[in-house]
Amino acid sequence: MVKAYREQYNRTFTTEKYQKFLSNLNAAYPNAIDFRVAETPVFIDKYFKEKVLQTCENIIDIIEQTNFFAITKNAVPNQLNVPNENSFSQFIAFDFGICENAEGEIEPQLIEMQGFPTLFAYQVLHNEIMQQHFSIPENYSAYFNGFTKETYLQLLHEIIVGDAHNENVVLLELFPHQQKTRIDFYCTQKYVGIAIVCLTELIKEGANLFYIKDGNKIQIKRIYNRIIFDELQQQSQDIQEKGKILFEELNVEWIPHPNWFYRISKYNLPFINNKYVPETFFVDDLKEIPDNLENFVLKPLFSFAGQGVIIDVTKNDIINLKDKQHWILQRKVNYANIIETPDVPAKAEIRIFYFRKNKQERPIAVFNLARLSKGKMIGVRYNANKTWVGGTIAYFEI
Repeated sequence: MVKAYREQYNRTFTTEKYQKFLSNLNAAYPNAIDFRVAETPVFIDKYFKEKVLQTCENIIDIIEQTNFFAITKNAVPNQLNVPNENSFSQFIAFDFGICENAEGEIEPQLIEMQGFPTLFAYQVLHNEIMQQHFSIPENYSAYFNGFTKETYLQLLHEIIVGDAHNENVVLLELFPHQQKTRIDFYCTQKYVGIAIVCLTELIKEGANLFYIKDGNKIQIKRIYNRIIFDELQQQSQDIQEKGKILFEELNVEWIPHPNWFYRISKYNLPFINNKYVPETFFVDDLKEIPDNLENFVLKPLFSFAGQGVIIDVTKNDIINLKDKQHWILQRKVNYANIIETPDVPAKAEIRIFYFRKNKQERPIAVFNLARLSKGKMIGVRYNANKTWVGGTIAYFEI
């Protein structure tokens, strides 16, 4: 996006340099990166950065309103409501597309948000290895608000572990070593010092949970939750039965509580009035179906990884929905072909990480990831056999 730096990066890029970068990136955990890593980062100037962060702050203002729980009372599906919800999410991720508006101007547009973790630990490794192999301008950083690798990881540890002992805190996931994001779990284990535990390994005694470590039964006091409960609902019956213990009253503290995955989500979009947030409607609130459906995308409220999204919407798609209250109609955005590559330009999406240590503090922007695409949507299935696409990182002008 910053023309001078883009030209310089592309001019000095070589396939050999990229392969060495990948080799180094994969060295710590061979075969653990189960997604394509893009050839380039994204460079973003102060002007665009300010638009993104101001939009995030505007949305946080809404989340901080005293009526937020009231307006999101239907956000959590009844069958997925977990007891003992706390009053805030320690983590929020905001996804922005880098888009082109009707006047041809480049602007951010919010695509989605989630009160849920993402690749918080892996991105530290990605940033470190990227800077070893490629020249990043000194006045650009992947971190926000003066954070460094050390202060960022310190805050991440304080939020996840808190005043507990490391061995009493676990990263909980469903078959973690089979997940495409497992590289982040391994980096979390390294940087934060907690065990990775599969749902199937949990031992329940009364209201207490335990796991086995080196042959010893260890009580779990805090759970760094990475289970997407939508995914749990798609598992075999025996796994779903095991998962039922998570819906019981337990003597554990969730980081973050599973309900925040839904409470801060696509569900909030209809409540936000911001030029950088696409106009969005709950389908069951529509008095009539718009005639210009080519300008909208239909999204399920309860899904993950972009599943179920209908890009080319028809009236019949809306009419035939069986559960209209679980869908939103969102105005399409025009992703800009903004990243110059050796063949065709790529589109870009950036995800801003916000951390919150406790209720008294306001969430703060700390770090980011980025994704490049040359397909209709961001994601592996839309970018098969393409280069200069995949996961990466954005560097923002300080």
